[in-house]
Amino acid sequence: MTEVENSSAEMLDENELVEQAKTDPEAFGELYERYVTKIYNYIYYRTGNHHDAEDVTARVFQRALQHIPNYVNRGLPFSAWLYRIAHNLVVNWHRDRGRRKVVPLDDLPLGSLRADAPERITESREEQDLLLASIHALPDDRQQLLILKFVERFSNAEIGAIMGRSEGAIKSLYHRTLLALRSEIERKQEQNLSSKPSD
Repeated sequence: MTEVENSSAEMLDENELVEQAKTDPEAFGELYERYVTKIYNYIYYRTGNHHDAEDVTARVFQRALQHIPNYVNRGLPFSAWLYRIAHNLVVNWHRDRGRRKVVPLDDLPLGSLRADAPERITESREEQDLLLASIHALPDDRQQLLILKFVERFSNAEIGAIMGRSEGAIKSLYHRTLLALRSEIERKQEQNLSSKPSD
């Protein structure tokens, strides 16, 4: 079976499962098992707190179970609908708390470090910390875009569906986000250089 055929078979299987889940809680349980970890990870990245991520994840699936009879397949993966619900609940979570989210920098996976010379490990760690601190300084919608693009590996169309924007708007936001990220990294590098004691 080719990759395209395999992908359509999985999609067909998912579509059938979604239709069954409209009347069968066991089928919904299968959807829950497939997606709970990804939805939890997404929410954790957005809240930076395990307890809140668990609470919001539970609410995502409660809301999905409540509204699945009204779900209409629009040609996107079912997970896009779940991410949209998660996005809305995370926005409410931030509004209710009235504070910026805190994402522990050590918890974001940006590639593993090789067992290398100690100075190389330290250098890699510093680069990682710089990148993560720069991402954390971006507005929430740009952080969300980067998570969906690089952690969840969604297409621009899927990200648009989750964030409630057109594919073109996502491409434009992505371009602006990369420029802003580069500027923030450069600003932090200059700040680090000026704060180092001179020999």
